[in-house]
Amino acid sequence: MIKFQDLNLSKNADGLVPAIVQDCTTLKVLMLGYMNEEALQKTQEEGKVTFWSRSKGRLWTKGETSGNFLYVKDIYADCDADTLLIKAQPAGPACHRGTTSCFDTPEDEGFIRELARVIQSRHAEMPDGSYTTKLFIKGPKTIAKKFGEESTECIIEAVAGNRDRFLYEACDVMYHYLVLLEQMGVSLSDIESELALRHR
Repeated sequence: MIKFQDLNLSKNADGLVPAIVQDCTTLKVLMLGYMNEEALQKTQEEGKVTFWSRSKGRLWTKGETSGNFLYVKDIYADCDADTLLIKAQPAGPACHRGTTSCFDTPEDEGFIRELARVIQSRHAEMPDGSYTTKLFIKGPKTIAKKFGEESTECIIEAVAGNRDRFLYEACDVMYHYLVLLEQMGVSLSDIESELALRHR
């Protein structure tokens, strides 16, 4: 847990620390706000990003009006301890304009992570008529078999040197791989951590 008194506020005459919020799944930067000690404490205690609103002159929990809360996953201080990075799970658009982010970066940024989140949502909600739902109902044996079948088709196109068909099949492999990861309770972050460990 980060303690406000451990932060370096020498550059901030107003006693506020900037806090950058990043989507923990897509890694897209969502917004920038400012925190005082009370805002940071409330954020950590309640698990929803809360800022000190300079315009309102009070604490402001993102989503208190819209319902688009930012659920905290991790909080980090930067190397100078004068800026915070908050990784959060957004419950809706982060910007008042109704856009994903307050920054106009490409919406397809980190799409594989966005797809992973959709698959996670399908697993949690199991909506009728969804192909993903049908896979989860059939269970790990069927999902693993489908992943194997798509992988074989991908290999065939690679050996044949057919780039376009390979790309098509590779997308099928990636989708079923993400479904299998979700079935096994493994996230892309878990995969990244394991790969980083092996690299070191």
